[in-house]
Amino acid sequence: MRSKGISTSFPKAVSIFMAACVALALAAVLSSCGSSSSSTGAASAGSAATSTAKLSGTVSTNGSTSMESVIGVLSEQFMADNPGVTVTYDATGSGTGVESASNGSADIGLASRALKESETGLTSVTVANDGIAIVVNKDCPVDNLTLDQVKQIFTGQVTNWSQVGGSDLAISCIGRESGSGTRDGFESITGTKDQCKLEQELTSTGAVITAVGSSANAIGYASLSAVEGQSNIKALTIDGVACTEDTVKDGSYKIQRPFNLILKEGAQLSPQAQAFIDYATSPEAADLIRGAGAVPVA
Repeated sequence: MRSKGISTSFPKAVSIFMAACVALALAAVLSSCGSSSSSTGAASAGSAATSTAKLSGTVSTNGSTSMESVIGVLSEQFMADNPGVTVTYDATGSGTGVESASNGSADIGLASRALKESETGLTSVTVANDGIAIVVNKDCPVDNLTLDQVKQIFTGQVTNWSQVGGSDLAISCIGRESGSGTRDGFESITGTKDQCKLEQELTSTGAVITAVGSSANAIGYASLSAVEGQSNIKALTIDGVACTEDTVKDGSYKIQRPFNLILKEGAQLSPQAQAFIDYATSPEAADLIRGAGAVPVA
C-alpha cells in the first residue's frame, strides 16, 4: 500500500514543482521585457528632447543700408521659425559693417560690395546679387542712357540734360557718402572712383530716392530692391537694358553688385548665428530674397 501511495503522490509533486518553475521563468521574462521597454522609452524620450531642442540667443548684424529689405525678410522668417532667437540689424553702411565683423562688435557684417584687398582677415558669403538702378525724377523725358553717358554725367563731362536728349536743365548728381557699398559698387562698375562730382552726398538709399524724386533735374543711383514700387522716380534703361531680376541674374544689366555677409576668419560663430547663415543661403530663402527685390544665388 505504501508503494502505491508513493507512486500516486510523486507525479503530483513533480507537477507542482514544474508549475512553479514555469511561473518563475515567466516572471523573469516579463521582468526582462518590462526593463527593456523602460530603457527603450527612456531612449526615445532622450531622442525627442534632442530633436526638439530650440536655438536661443541673439544674432547681431550691422552694415549695408541697401540690404535692409533682404535682411529684414530673412530675419523675420528665421525668428518665426526659431522663437528663442532675436536677429538685430543696424543700418550703418558697408564700411562699418566690415569693421564690425573685423572687431567682433557684430556677429555678421553686411556689405553690398566685395571685400577690398586691404580688408584682410575676413571672408564673405554672398546671399544675393543686386542691380544698382540709375534713377531720375518720374517727369524726366530721358528713358535710356549708355554706360558711358552715365560716367560722363557723374564726372561732370555732361552737365545739361539737353546733351543726352532731355530738357534744357542743369543736371544735379546725387549719390551716397564715402564708404557706402552702393557708392563703391556704382563707382567701380562705371569707372568713376574718386571722380564723381556730386551736388549731394547722402547717407542712405532712401534719402537718395527722396532727393531725386523731389527734383526735376536730379539723377542718382539706388539699389533695385529699394526702387521698386516708388512713385516719384523711374529707373533708366542702360544700353537699352532694364534693371530687373532677370537681367541681373543673366548678367545683361551691367551695373550690379553682391549682397555679402561678412565674417571674421577663424572666429567661432554661435549656433544661432551659424543657423541664420545656413538659412540665408539655402534654397528655402530664395523666394523671400526675390520678394525683397534682390536676386538669390541659391
